[in-house]
Amino acid sequence: MKKLFTIIRIIFLNLKRLSFKSLFKLFYAVFSHPLFSVQTLWATAKTYAISEKLFPVTHSTDGEGNAFRHALWNCLIMMYCCKISSPKKSLIWTEKITNLHEELFPNEELQTKMDLHNNEIGRQYFLKLLPGIHRQFFETSFFVDKLLELTKNIKTLENLNQNIGFDLVKLEEKRETLG
Repeated sequence: MKKLFTIIRIIFLNLKRLSFKSLFKLFYAVFSHPLFSVQTLWATAKTYAISEKLFPVTHSTDGEGNAFRHALWNCLIMMYCCKISSPKKSLIWTEKITNLHEELFPNEELQTKMDLHNNEIGRQYFLKLLPGIHRQFFETSFFVDKLLELTKNIKTLENLNQNIGFDLVKLEEKRETLG
């Protein structure tokens, strides 16, 4: 229950940061697909809880935990939305809502590229599993182990033109130096 309140608090604090125009964009997206929005909220809460447990330090930085969190988030949105709709509609929604997140909460260009790439990895991984498993039988555990495995071979994104392939990416750690 404590984690749920923490997640709600984080959502509320982030919403407070948005301009009226951005809030309108978000509410338009949410109210245009209310069932998908509920599924997305649930996937977001579940992703946050799993990421906090597995990567308590790096899930909110530009490291392995962040890459894992973005990929898992997209897998879980796809999974929950596919339980109530088609994979095609779920894919369109997941890409739309996660891209909107990046637009509403902008980062530096390299961070945005990293997040969008890791989001895409999550969606593609879900679609890769889809032919072998009926979409009603997907579970969170189907994604966690594989995504953890991908974090072991994570690549460092160094520039905007870098081609990564089907690997999760992180940014180089920023270390402060003396003098």
